[in-house]
Amino acid sequence: QVQLVESGGGLVQPGESLRLSCAASGLTFSRYVMTWYRQAPGKERELVARISSAGGSTNYADSVKGRFTISRDNAKNTVYLQMNSLKPEDTAEYYCNAAVYGVAKVEYWGQGTQVTVSS
Repeated sequence: QVQLVESGGGLVQPGESLRLSCAASGLTFSRYVMTWYRQAPGKERELVARISSAGGSTNYADSVKGRFTISRDNAKNTVYLQMNSLKPEDTAEYYCNAAVYGVAKVEYWGQGTQVTVSS
């Protein structure tokens, strides 16, 4: 059974930081591209950050470039999202996604963790 479990969300004030974690089990973690998505109520799900299977390449949404950093530890089967200088518009449910691309795409989702940035 594949499981992705996010943690680290919470309530913070603007300008503060959070680190999200996503622990994976039941899959060969080092084969998967890992992506953080987020979705605010009434809005479309958006890609936040992505990291290649070996950790050598990353991609970020323009809105988080320079503030967020994605990383992974394949020995721990965990991907992280370091979020600095948080803004109210970062408020959303954050989801971890694992995907492999071959003849067909196979992907898995975590249950999500809430991030709220408010004064």
